[in-house]
Amino acid sequence: MSAVPPAVPPSSPSPVPSSAPRSAPTSAALSYLVAGAFFMEALDGTVVITALPQMAASFGAAPVDLNIGVSAYILTVAILIPASGWAAERFGARTVFALAITVFTLASILCGLSQDLWSFVAARILQGVGGAMMVPVGRLVVLRDTQKSGLMRAIAIITWPGLVAPVLGPPIGGFLATHASWHWIFFLNVPLGILALILTLVLVPRGRRDSPGPFDGLGFVLSGTACFCLIYGLDLISRGEVWTSGALCLVGLLGGFLALRHSRHHERPLIDLWAMRQRSFAVTIFGGTLFRLTLSATPFLLALLFQLSFGMDAFASGLLVLAIFVGNLAMKLLTSPILRRFSFRATLLVNGGLNALTIFACALLDAATPTAVILGLLFVSGLTRSLQFTALNTLAFADVPQERMTGANTLANVAQRMSGALGVACGAVALRLAGAIGEGAATPLELADFRFAFVLIGVISLLGLLDVIGLRRDAGDEVRGVIAAR
Repeated sequence: MSAVPPAVPPSSPSPVPSSAPRSAPTSAALSYLVAGAFFMEALDGTVVITALPQMAASFGAAPVDLNIGVSAYILTVAILIPASGWAAERFGARTVFALAITVFTLASILCGLSQDLWSFVAARILQGVGGAMMVPVGRLVVLRDTQKSGLMRAIAIITWPGLVAPVLGPPIGGFLATHASWHWIFFLNVPLGILALILTLVLVPRGRRDSPGPFDGLGFVLSGTACFCLIYGLDLISRGEVWTSGALCLVGLLGGFLALRHSRHHERPLIDLWAMRQRSFAVTIFGGTLFRLTLSATPFLLALLFQLSFGMDAFASGLLVLAIFVGNLAMKLLTSPILRRFSFRATLLVNGGLNALTIFACALLDAATPTAVILGLLFVSGLTRSLQFTALNTLAFADVPQERMTGANTLANVAQRMSGALGVACGAVALRLAGAIGEGAATPLELADFRFAFVLIGVISLLGLLDVIGLRRDAGDEVRGVIAAR
């Protein structure tokens, strides 16, 4: 299924890194540092959701108006991520990463001190600027300073925030808003940010690269337009604004097409497509994007199912969904042994199929289902989600040479941020589609609507596996520690 783009002109290679991969202990320390920064950033994307009513009361606004604070953060991150690779090469990854942590931490303080809606939105946009640079540049630091033999372990460490933050965010936000104050959601970032900044200055090497050339302004405008219109367009369709969302999605698709066309012909594009020549990387962009859509859509649907159909309160619903988090943690102990024992192709196909089955099984739940069965199902779901997510992220860079890591990392981050942001929107669209097929979109959501949505999300997960079928059996063997027979 993967389409390999035309060759990039020979003059486009990224300069060679100024420093070689470092020792295993140092690389591990860097991985944990970046994972902590990732968790702080990823958590802030979801932690405010359950605190919106309290924040709205504090600002004297309607709760629905606070959604703009969530959207402003996500959209800012999505728009600015493509520029992260250029900034890292131009100013040095260490400098950009440290500055991103500083901006993110200061913006968190401003969020907590906000007195009205628009000062909060402005602070969230500034926070998104820091988050947009912190996530991809942090991973680039790890990719540059980790040998291929240690890449699987490093990726396993830095990918867990993307799995656990969407699950932990809502209950943490609800707890703080209920038992303390919503302000602490943001103030807690301050000591974490200070610690991360100190460790960055100590652990991250000073190595810089040669000039990446002039900034690709046209590429930035095209990619930013595509990201903004697609994410905001799907968000609007989930709210029922079909015509406006349809127009935005069309503009987004056109912007994406033009951005890809521009990247193929530009000498130094902002988004370098060279890594798409590698089948192992392309699989994680095409099929991997469909899988990542389900990562955020499934917890979103489960939380609504438990509250709207099962009659649970938000706290009880959150506790059940935490079973996914427990499964994520448990799989961390088994991920490396499994990937060393079985090929990436076999792991992705078998485990991906099991993950899809857990999504389909969610369609069979009802209010009479024993709690133990629900917890067991969500625990298994967490196991399969964690293994699939880590395997895809590791495979993405398995065959990418060090001198091409910047471009590959930027492209991978754009795809991951887009799929993560679109996941919840897709879940909402599935529910709205179910209502439209049934008795009409105005009818309150029923159990049948959720069953339709889970089946649809499960089908999307299965479609992502079609891209894996054509993967070589020995793909990624170098990072698995296996010398493949040629």
